[in-house]
Amino acid sequence: MTETMASADGPIVEIRNLNRTFSDKEALHDVSLVIPRGGVFGLIGANGAGKTTLIKHLLGAHYAQSGSVRVFGLDPVKNPVEVLGRIGYMSEDRDVPPWLRVAEVIRYTRAFFPKWDDGYAEELRELFELDPKQRVSNLSRGQTARVALLLALAHRPELLLLDEPSSGLDPVVRRDILTAIVRTVADEGRTVIFSSHLLDEVERLADRVAMIHRGRVVINDRLEALHDSFHRVTFRFGTELATAPEIAGAIDHQGRGQLWTYTLQGDRERFLAAAESLNAEIVQETPLSLEEIFVSTAAAA
Repeated sequence: MTETMASADGPIVEIRNLNRTFSDKEALHDVSLVIPRGGVFGLIGANGAGKTTLIKHLLGAHYAQSGSVRVFGLDPVKNPVEVLGRIGYMSEDRDVPPWLRVAEVIRYTRAFFPKWDDGYAEELRELFELDPKQRVSNLSRGQTARVALLLALAHRPELLLLDEPSSGLDPVVRRDILTAIVRTVADEGRTVIFSSHLLDEVERLADRVAMIHRGRVVINDRLEALHDSFHRVTFRFGTELATAPEIAGAIDHQGRGQLWTYTLQGDRERFLAAAESLNAEIVQETPLSLEEIFVSTAAAA
C-alpha cells in the first residue's frame, strides 16, 4: 500500500519522537503523541510552550527535523492535498482576507473543498449572525472569529484543528456556540484537537488532554484518568513535625506541626498505605481542577 492510499484504520494523528529547533531555541523535544479517531483532544500549555508549532506540523507547514508526523496515516508535508482537504483549521490569527465580504470569502474558501456543504455553511452563517454583505475588515474581532470558525466547519472535516479558538469570542459565544459545535463534531465520529490557555474550557470539552511544557509532553492521558491520579490530601501526624515526611508521588507540600497538605500524583491506594505507615490520619481530600494539575505539573517539571 502506498502512502497516498493509507488505511482509514488506526489513529488519526501519530507523532513519533518529533524534534524542532528554530535558530538556537528548541521548540519541540522528543514529542510523541497518538491521537485516536473521534472525541475531543485538548492541548494545553503556557504561551510559547510549543502548541502552535505542533499544530503547524500537523498541517505540513513545518517539516519534522527528526522523528515523524502522520495524519490519516500520511505525511502532511509529502501529501498536502490528501491531508489538508480533510482538515478544518482555525488559527489564532484567523487569517481571513480582510478585503472580501463575508459571502465572498465563503465562496472563495468553498472552491478548495469538494465536500463543502452549502446548506451547513448557510446554517452556520445564520447561527453566527453574520451579514453576507459586510466586509471582513469592518467586522469586530469576535465576528471575524465566527467567520473563521464557519470556514473551518462548513466542509465537515474529519479532523478539526482549533488554535486558541476562544480568542476574540465573548463568553456567550464560547459557552453556547463553540461548545455545541465542538461536541457536535466529536459526537459525529469526527476528531477535534484544540489548544487553549483557558483550562476551564478544556476541562469542559476534552476527552483527552496533553500538556506541553517547554517543548516537552509532560502529561498525556484521558481527562478522567488525570483527575483520578492527582490528589490534594491533608494528613494529621501523631506528633509536631518541623519538616514534612517524604511521601512517594508528592509534587509539593505545605503546612506545619501536625498538619501537612500534599499534592500527590499516583494511585490513591499508595498514599493511603503511606498514611498508615507514617501513623497519620487523613483529615481532608480535595480533587484538583485541570488548572491546579497544570500548575503543579509545570512547577515540578
